[in-house]
Amino acid sequence: MQLFDRTLGDWLEYWAKETPDKDYIVYSDRGVHFTWSEFNTRVDNMAKGLASIGVGHGTHVGLWAQNVPDWLTFLYACAKLGAVCITVNTNYKQSELEFLVKDSDMHTLCMTDGTWDTDYVGMVYTMVPELRDASRGALNCDRFPKLKNVVYIGQEKYRGMYNSNEIMLLGENEDDDLFKKMRSKVTPHDVVNMQYTSGTTGFPKGVMLTHYNIANDGFLTGEHMHFTQNDKLCVCVPLFHCFGVVLATMNCLTHGCTQVMVEKFDPLVTLQSVHKERCTALYGVPTMFIAELNHPLFNTFDLTCLRTGIMAGSLCPVDLMRQVEEKMFIKVTSVYGLTESSPGMTHSRIDDPAEVRYTTVGHDYEFVDVKVLDPETNQEVPDGTQGEMCCKGFNVMKGYYNRPEATAQVIDANGYLHSGDLGVKDPDGNYRITGRIKDMIIRGGENVYPREIEEFIYRIPGVRDVQVVGVPSKKYGEAVGAFIITNPGVTLTSQQITEACTGKIARYKIPKYIFFVDEFPMTGSGKIQKFKLRDLSVKLCAEQGIEII
Repeated sequence: MQLFDRTLGDWLEYWAKETPDKDYIVYSDRGVHFTWSEFNTRVDNMAKGLASIGVGHGTHVGLWAQNVPDWLTFLYACAKLGAVCITVNTNYKQSELEFLVKDSDMHTLCMTDGTWDTDYVGMVYTMVPELRDASRGALNCDRFPKLKNVVYIGQEKYRGMYNSNEIMLLGENEDDDLFKKMRSKVTPHDVVNMQYTSGTTGFPKGVMLTHYNIANDGFLTGEHMHFTQNDKLCVCVPLFHCFGVVLATMNCLTHGCTQVMVEKFDPLVTLQSVHKERCTALYGVPTMFIAELNHPLFNTFDLTCLRTGIMAGSLCPVDLMRQVEEKMFIKVTSVYGLTESSPGMTHSRIDDPAEVRYTTVGHDYEFVDVKVLDPETNQEVPDGTQGEMCCKGFNVMKGYYNRPEATAQVIDANGYLHSGDLGVKDPDGNYRITGRIKDMIIRGGENVYPREIEEFIYRIPGVRDVQVVGVPSKKYGEAVGAFIITNPGVTLTSQQITEACTGKIARYKIPKYIFFVDEFPMTGSGKIQKFKLRDLSVKLCAEQGIEII
């Protein structure tokens, strides 16, 4: 194992020379294929076009789109120029977009027309009304003085905006010499990607990640699953999140394998893509795998081509991992980390025994020092003792953009990044994540860890998914509340859940409040927003006439 001093552009050009005619990016549902050589040429033209409208080293470029074909073109174009690609959550609404554009000092925003319920074009005109009367590239806005360009990703034309075809055409007519000079100044330790934390609590912060951070994290992730040039990874997770842009894209970039894209997660399109392209690997958050396994046409697809993948992003129930392994032929691995750690700090390996892969998040990434520290004393705790998951190494972010105080709060004087997550290290060096410090429920002085209860309830027949949160309690401070999604056609009652728990888990851990819902509030990256469930619990109790005691 080794770490590479290569930029993203270096990696792309390496494979464009080594395997020029091999497929790099494939969209099976629309017949789009780019070889490494074709894609590299496309990236160069996009980069030169962006340079012609003022994008250069250190420029902040926003990318607001689902997994469209040119998402990766813009990412690598920024990387070759030394610009910083700011990935924008596809679920953002008006106030969230405006906060990010302002906070990030965004110079150029690249965007599509939106999603089924969000009009990106309309939101941008609302945010910057001057755009309708501005010449392209000459935007002047009092509220957003750094914003100079808006690029529409597609062929349509909008007032004040370039479109991506025009940027490409500009690039094709630009001189190569200036571009080569700009490329030569880019180093692996430059910031290449800024991701805003998903905002499950408080205001999002811009996490500054370097070429060295994300390329090496992706490389080691692939090594743990024995990736080679012959692999094809189906990517149905969003690229704006670390799961997509690092664990998936950087894995493919550093191993020269094919990236089979799904623009927006759909279980049918995902299954069809795996079947048609003979994908060897598949990633997803638990809810994605649940949707695939429960799709009525699941049994019509041949998935025997699959061999491995990653399930991560939230609680990964053991029973679900077993089902995925049995029915989808995937040796499931789990990565643990956070955006600030690029994101992987621990990973179960494909060669680990099934029980290790099912019940732990594996052990440290190479060249990363993971420690479980006492949240109060900051001292390392013994194996088997719960503490805060922390790490130090190549993967730790450069910091939060323009927030040195916030950076100092999570990276201590010894260089260890504090995750805010609780975990336990076993004698074999593998870790189990037991919950978040802030998610911990304190019921009358008893510490209750939601994950433990979630794992138990998930095993009750008829339960499809479950999330446990703290409900405000006059008597205990907090009480245990469970939000449950049942399997299709299954009806369960609160009494049945209580009876299934009674005698099996401690009485104080049995949910006092049980709610049956159709879905959980989620971030665009698939994380459950537990703070919204807490608010919902109070609302549902009021609606159902349940007195909170």
